[in-house]
Amino acid sequence: MTRRRRVRTLLRGGRVVDPGTGFDGVADVLLSGGTIEAVGAGLTAEATEVDVSGLVVGPGFVDLHSHVHSVAGQRLQAMDGVTTALDLEAGLMPVERAYAEAAAAGRPLHYGFSASWGAARAQVLAGIEPDANIDSGLAVLGNPAWQRSSTPTELAAWLSLLDTELTAGALGIGVLMGYAPQSAPAEFLAVAHLAAKAGVPTYTHVRELVEVDPAIPVDGSEEIVAAAGETGAAMHHCHVNSTSGHHIDRVLATLDDARRAGSRVTVEAYPYGAGSTAVGAAFIEPERLRLKGLRPSSVVILETGERVRDEGRLRQLRRDDPGAPCLLEFLDEGNPRERALLHRALAFPDAVVASDAMPVSWPDGRSESTEWPLPPGGRTHPRTAGTFAKTLRLMVRETHAWSWLEAFRRCSYLPSRLLDDVAPAARGKGHLGAGADADIVVLDPDRVTDTATYADPTRPSQGVRHLYVSGTPVVSDGTLNTEALPGKPLRGEPR
Repeated sequence: MTRRRRVRTLLRGGRVVDPGTGFDGVADVLLSGGTIEAVGAGLTAEATEVDVSGLVVGPGFVDLHSHVHSVAGQRLQAMDGVTTALDLEAGLMPVERAYAEAAAAGRPLHYGFSASWGAARAQVLAGIEPDANIDSGLAVLGNPAWQRSSTPTELAAWLSLLDTELTAGALGIGVLMGYAPQSAPAEFLAVAHLAAKAGVPTYTHVRELVEVDPAIPVDGSEEIVAAAGETGAAMHHCHVNSTSGHHIDRVLATLDDARRAGSRVTVEAYPYGAGSTAVGAAFIEPERLRLKGLRPSSVVILETGERVRDEGRLRQLRRDDPGAPCLLEFLDEGNPRERALLHRALAFPDAVVASDAMPVSWPDGRSESTEWPLPPGGRTHPRTAGTFAKTLRLMVRETHAWSWLEAFRRCSYLPSRLLDDVAPAARGKGHLGAGADADIVVLDPDRVTDTATYADPTRPSQGVRHLYVSGTPVVSDGTLNTEALPGKPLRGEPR
């Protein structure tokens, strides 16, 4: 029997940036099969050589917060420098089905899922059977039947479902608390205890802040801090920019105090002043928009581009199609003061970059396409295509707030380290040491930028010259390889 030779690729002469060791200098990187064989100057090997002189070479970006479960969406993220795209804030359920369907369809990027708190509660409290589908999940968000507090029996039932999902390989527990903001705080604490016992993180869309709604059962940022402190669980605060809005400084101070006290609280942000969700979400109720200082006109329906004119129309949309994806403008990027709030969220020490990438859909109802370039008319949030390139443009090129080493630490290294305990396979990601995964992004440092806009959200980012996923070239010389589907599952292994 003939033994298949390992494919070897030598990236020659680039500026190699390794946040794992702090190295930043000219070197070669040798890829062998799906791993990095060596990093150093003047390497020689029988390998395909790729000249990357003048370019920046680093570990591919690890996105902890991506809701794109399609080849089309992942290709946009590949052009943005992402090599691993994980749905951890919402998760999918049943997680075994989510992994199986992704594997059967093939993925350009590595993928993984958390156990879905929302789906588990919806199954127990509302009798809604989960189907591991993001569109079904969006449709459920506006259903009040699952948003109430649980009886002791119901609580035990959906906690058991989450525990089963962890055993099946979920990467922790995704908690959409902001979609059930009146539910009992004791339930969130119970989730934290479960996570601590299983040795897995939680990833939380926090409930409202007390500044926004003084009647909220508990302030969202204080809740996650208190639960982490009491249970010892590793607790991740999702998209702090969108849930904090104008109150970002107070929230970041709260999180900083907790970390200094020893709590395992981490945080993520993205560089946009508008979020995206289902129009039926609890925090898009007209009354709650008013509490935030927002108006119905802050809501734009993705499929049609309609900017909602008044409260009556918003209530009609929420009633008729609560799962319809929409944009919610929470900060004005054109206003220097509000733009500075976004900058502070990204600049917060050890905050990681995460996209909250949304599904791509077309007017004819399709949510998948294997065509490239993508067919015209695709709708999504521009963060799907541009989060990482926009962050690099803002934080490295324009403001010089980050060095390239710090950028890769925020986009690759730190998000990978959040997963080390739950998924030992993550230890090979986010750095360039020998034996690490051959997940590599090669950037043009002078040209990397986002091009996606709210009006044209599927325009790919520019400046990613090469992208390797498990050593397979997904992007070569700035061109996407449509034959490449090397993505592998990243699964949890809880204690």
